[in-house]
Amino acid sequence: MRKKLQVFVSSTFQDLIPERQSAVSAILKLGHIPAGMELFTANDKSQWETIKQWIDESDVYMLILGGRYGSIEEISGLSYTELEYNYALDTKKPLFAVVINDEALNVKVKEYGLACNENENPKLLKEFRSKVLSYMSSFYDDVKDIKICVMESLPVIAQRESLSGWVSASEIPDTKSLIDEISSLIVENERLKKENARLEKTKSKSNLEEEDFKGLALLLSKISVNRPPSENNKDGSKISLYQLFSIVWETLVKGVTNQTGQSETIYFIYNSVCPKLQVHDLVMNEKVASVRWRRFTLTSKGQRFAAYLERQSAGKND
Repeated sequence: MRKKLQVFVSSTFQDLIPERQSAVSAILKLGHIPAGMELFTANDKSQWETIKQWIDESDVYMLILGGRYGSIEEISGLSYTELEYNYALDTKKPLFAVVINDEALNVKVKEYGLACNENENPKLLKEFRSKVLSYMSSFYDDVKDIKICVMESLPVIAQRESLSGWVSASEIPDTKSLIDEISSLIVENERLKKENARLEKTKSKSNLEEEDFKGLALLLSKISVNRPPSENNKDGSKISLYQLFSIVWETLVKGVTNQTGQSETIYFIYNSVCPKLQVHDLVMNEKVASVRWRRFTLTSKGQRFAAYLERQSAGKND
């Protein structure tokens, strides 16, 4: 069975609610388990000891760093967010981070006020930000960038053999607390989805998807794949994933398989192109009934994206 990873999502609280919602949504969509301190009930342990325990029991650590440094832990003089990050580094926890762009932060401050910006400890925030950017990290402009980062980073991390994931039944002495925790996460996720639907109620669903597809097309155009060498392409030049999808989507409507005896083109599409498209939920890999091979076909999103590209092409021709 595919491993389910527990992902500890660390951030400051009030200023990054939409960002955490986006990360939690993407983690759940990938079939993994999000964890964050705001989701846990209080107990008789100190706050820092509880945090360390949850980081220890998680498989992956994710940091969302906005414009706030966060509340300070009295003994160390550092924020809890930085303490969490340092602990993940010290324990060699697989980690990745998304850091808000300066321009995006300015927009956020204008929209939500100075509560989104650090006024008390700007030097500590600057030093922390520099440290984070020296490790695995990327910038984000909005919540869609956070979702993309999760969708790209977690599948790569999940391939590591050293990650145990959740969890063998023999390792769980009492599953009730885990069931209660998952139920709490499901309830919280449903609440966040309803809130998101309320905020976007006035927007057209089709217009939202058009905007998403514009961003996806731009992202795919920046990802290159090496073409296999051929008579006309002896050096194996690069081609963007966007161009490849535009070329092969009609083939993917019927599907491509890893059946032996396939052409080099089908082999290239199955092994080099489809896994990259799968990360963006454009194709899915399925077992073909009564045979030993598997097949990649377009997802519903992939079909809608192909239709979007056709509309764009028809508009240009007009």
